[in-house]
Amino acid sequence: MGHYVPSLELVERAMKGEVQAIGRLISRAEAALPEARQALATTYRRTGKAHVIGLTGVPGSGKSTLVAALTARIRHQGKTVGIVAVDPSSPYSGGSILGDRIRMSDLANDSGVYIRSMATRGAMGGLARATLDAVDVLDLGGFDTIIIETVGVGQDEVEIAKASHTTVVVSAPGLGDDIQAIKAGMLEIADIHVVSKCDRSDANRTIVDLKQMLALGAAGVAKPDWQAPVVGVSSYTGEGFEPLLEAIGKHHDVAFDSERGRRRQLSIAQFRLQKTAENLLVEKFLQVSEAHVPSLAERLRQREGDPYELARELLTKSFEQGSVS
Repeated sequence: MGHYVPSLELVERAMKGEVQAIGRLISRAEAALPEARQALATTYRRTGKAHVIGLTGVPGSGKSTLVAALTARIRHQGKTVGIVAVDPSSPYSGGSILGDRIRMSDLANDSGVYIRSMATRGAMGGLARATLDAVDVLDLGGFDTIIIETVGVGQDEVEIAKASHTTVVVSAPGLGDDIQAIKAGMLEIADIHVVSKCDRSDANRTIVDLKQMLALGAAGVAKPDWQAPVVGVSSYTGEGFEPLLEAIGKHHDVAFDSERGRRRQLSIAQFRLQKTAENLLVEKFLQVSEAHVPSLAERLRQREGDPYELARELLTKSFEQGSVS
């Protein structure tokens, strides 16, 4: 086993685009190593250049295939791409289930593409705790575009909109009861709607339904400075990718050079702040509470107290013992 390279040293190497350093820094963010905290803080201060695209959609919509096809085209424009694929945790290993990530194997040999799969480990909202740190590290490593691909399940998916400059929601024809497969929350978070598999005969119906739903939602609303387009694409035939790239490019300009974009960046900062504070509190709470849980649980078992009273006591003990570091 080699010697431990300090995380701050890895930051300098990652800035030069060293792939191994990027990977190790992300691993340390995932493991929440205290030693890496200063390095991640330094990383954050040096970033903010990359265009972060959040891509989500219901299972079966062909997100991974779409990400691979989109990445190839972004690369063709001469830009580099980092991909953070957030997977549901395997209940057995705690690792991530790679599923159809194999379809990205064509990109694996391209030095201008970096793919990282992360397990959610039960994090609410489908975003792994260290996802935002991973995005920072890829930004530090010089990647122009960073795609966060997440599992599309449940209302909690709206977290992706709080972590990305541009949110792309993918749906596919024939999933569930037509367009009903898209939940209202997913409709609202999308900056760009993509209907995949548009080489299929039933795709046009889905596109029309989606446009009607969006028009209904916009009725009576003052003209916004961005109206979410609906783009039909086929990873199989290549159809629709030019309009999709054009929409992403236009939204990039909105995200970085408009009042709307500044408001979005502020909400991203608020989300990041709250998420980080929650993590620090939970870590501190778990450290301190271990000593007190057995005795309090015994009192609870004997009905000498109720769950609320004893939980409050546990919290009080946790906060009394030192500050969050």
